[in-house]
Amino acid sequence: MTESAMIQGRRDDSARRRQRVIKAINDAARTGGELSVSAIARAAGVDRTFLYRHRDLLTQLHTAAAEPAANPDGTHTVSRASLQADLAAAHERARRQADRIRQLEKKLSELLGEQVWRESGLGAPDDVDQLKRRITELEQAVVDLTGRCEETEQELDAARATNRELMTQLNAPARNRR
Repeated sequence: MTESAMIQGRRDDSARRRQRVIKAINDAARTGGELSVSAIARAAGVDRTFLYRHRDLLTQLHTAAAEPAANPDGTHTVSRASLQADLAAAHERARRQADRIRQLEKKLSELLGEQVWRESGLGAPDDVDQLKRRITELEQAVVDLTGRCEETEQELDAARATNRELMTQLNAPARNRR
C-alpha cells in the first residue's frame, strides 16, 4: 500500500467517524438523549479525544446541548440553562420569602409579647408614650448642648491662639514690636 493510499484511508475513516458523531448528536437532540461528550462518543463508537480534537464537532455538541430538544410530538422541552435560571430565580424568591417571614414573625412576636405583658398586669404603665416623648426631647437637648459645647471649644481655642500671639509680641524686644 502506498503512502497516499494510507493517508486517503485515514481521511475516509475520519470522515466516517465524523458522520457517526454528527448522527449521534442529531439523534440525541431529536430524542432528548444525553448530550455530553461521553454519551455522544459512546453512541458514535469513537474515543472522547476525537471530539476534543475536532473543535467544530465539540461546538456542535455544546450548541445542541444548550438548545431545547424537540419531542416526538413537535413540542420543545426546556434547556438545561433555562432550568438552571428558573432554579436560581426560585432560590432567590424562597430566600426573599424566608426573610419576609422572619420579619413578620419578629413583629408578631413583639406585638403578642407586648399584649401579654399588658394583660398580665406586669406591663409598663400607660404613660409609656409620654416617657418616650420625654426621652426624645432629652436626646434632642443633648444634641443641642453638644453642638454649643463644640462651638464654645472652637471660640476658646481661637482666644488661646490670640493670647499666645499677643504674649509673644509683648515678650519680644522693644524694637521688634509693631
